[in-house]
Amino acid sequence: MRVLVTGGAGFIGANLCRELAERPEVDRVVALDDLSTGHAENLDGTGAELVETSILDATLVARLVADADAVVHLAARPSVPRSLADPVASHDVNATGTVRVLEACRRESVHVVAASSSSVYGSVPYLPKHEDLPTRPLSPYGASKLAGEAYVLAYGTSFALPVLTFRFFNVYGPLQPAGHAYAAVVPTFIDAAMRGEPLLVHGDGEQTRDFTFVGTVTAVLADAVVRRVACAEPVNLAFGTRVSVLELGRRLSVVLGGPVEVRHGPPRAGDVRDSQAADDRLRLLFPGATAVPLEEGLRRTVAWFRGRPAYAESAMP
Repeated sequence: MRVLVTGGAGFIGANLCRELAERPEVDRVVALDDLSTGHAENLDGTGAELVETSILDATLVARLVADADAVVHLAARPSVPRSLADPVASHDVNATGTVRVLEACRRESVHVVAASSSSVYGSVPYLPKHEDLPTRPLSPYGASKLAGEAYVLAYGTSFALPVLTFRFFNVYGPLQPAGHAYAAVVPTFIDAAMRGEPLLVHGDGEQTRDFTFVGTVTAVLADAVVRRVACAEPVNLAFGTRVSVLELGRRLSVVLGGPVEVRHGPPRAGDVRDSQAADDRLRLLFPGATAVPLEEGLRRTVAWFRGRPAYAESAMP
């Protein structure tokens, strides 16, 4: 089996390439990435072939898809704050780029597994979030991911294309970058704590998230590819946990073995207040899927950070 991973040099993509390489059913993995947020060195040791290009390059995307048995579409312009700074760029990659990938897959009848986001639920107040709820994105990022998701499902219905779209919930783990304005909360907290700096909490810190370890996500994605799982409806890829940002800081301090200081800043525009997945549909399609507990996932993530040269002289034990 030959698998093309768009966004393959990114945080989730590179972890997936490593997971796919370990599956005996997979003979070849190609990572397509423009390296705008991904890094070529993330693929070291995976055996994946890197093709440096954008998913907006329809000609090259078509050529790569024609040589694939399955496509995992992860390429995106991530981050709510980034989408607020440049909404059109988020739309171009997340919506138009998804259509370019789907067009190539339609011509070749290639199985597509695509990444959506929990941000599509937006301001819907119900918990846990189940896939039949209405969608009310609060940011251009959420809107662009919803558009991409809708296109994936529409192509499945319109062209009998085998598709599966997952709504990711706050994925974290090794290879997730820190130290930039759009970094996610887990690497941002770890980076600050290991530098001996306070954790910046936006708002009161009581906002909640369903944190999902990247190894859990990539195991499900790889299983979906190998078994050619398809579904006409979106599927949450999370397991129904609900942890506040302040509680995340407390659990991180336990993993790090020392107290961490917290300072509060203003809330961020476009942030969802509470997020928690209903996992019924996921468990129906993937009954063997198991979640890595948050403490274990944090330990693995901290271990990865400690192996990075920038943290060799960490102030934390």
